[in-house]
Amino acid sequence: MTSPAAFAATAALMAEPPRAAMLQALLSGEALTAGELARVAGIGAPAASAHLARLVEGGLVVVHPQGRHRYHRLASEEVAAAIEMLGGLAAEVAPPPRRWPHGEAFRTARLCYDHLAGRLGVALHAGLTARGWIAPAPGGWAATPTGEESLAALGVDLPSARRARRFACDCMDWSERRAHLAGGLGREIAACCLRRHWVARLPGEAEGDPLARRRLAVTPEGARRLHEALGVAA
Repeated sequence: MTSPAAFAATAALMAEPPRAAMLQALLSGEALTAGELARVAGIGAPAASAHLARLVEGGLVVVHPQGRHRYHRLASEEVAAAIEMLGGLAAEVAPPPRRWPHGEAFRTARLCYDHLAGRLGVALHAGLTARGWIAPAPGGWAATPTGEESLAALGVDLPSARRARRFACDCMDWSERRAHLAGGLGREIAACCLRRHWVARLPGEAEGDPLARRRLAVTPEGARRLHEALGVAA
C-alpha cells in the first residue's frame, strides 16, 4: 500500500495547472519538446523547464535526448491511465457544464496515450468482445484463435502487441464511463488504424490547447472497414 505521503506527493505533481496541461498534451502519445509543452501550458521556457524537472523527478515523465533536442513523454501506460481516470473524476465532481466542454469531435474519437478512446474506442472494445475476438484472461484480455486470425487479417501487429508489458487490458474512458482497450493490443490497433488511414489526426493549431493533439477523425474508408469488421458505427 502506498504511504499517504507518497500518494500526496504524486497527486501534488498533477495539481499545478501548467503541469496538468503538459500531462494532458502528452496523452497524445507524442514525445514533445520543452518549448512545445511551454506553449501548451501558456508559460515561459524557464518555468516550463522547472515544471518538467518536477515531473521527471516524480516519475511521471521521461526524457529522451536526441541531438540538440530533449523529448518528453509519459513514463508509462499506467501514468496515462491515471491521468485519464483523473480527468473522468474531475468531470464528474465539477459543476456540470452547459454543453460538452471539449467539442463532440473530441468525445467521438481521440487518443488516450497510444490507444483509441472516446466513443470509437469504447465501440471497438465492445465489437472485439461481441465477436469473440478477445476473451477474459488474468490481468485483462487474451486474443482467441478467431481473434488472432481476424486481427492479423486487418493488419494488426500481434507479435508487437505481445511484447508489451500487458497484452490487453481495460482503461476507463473518462467521457463515456465505459472501458476502452489499452495494452499492447490497444496500441497496435490504434497504430493499424492510423497507418491504414482509417482514422486521422485532425488538422489545426495545437498550441495553447493540451487536448488538440489527441483529436481524431474517422475517414470514410475507416468507417466502412470498421463497420464491416466489428460492426462499429463511426
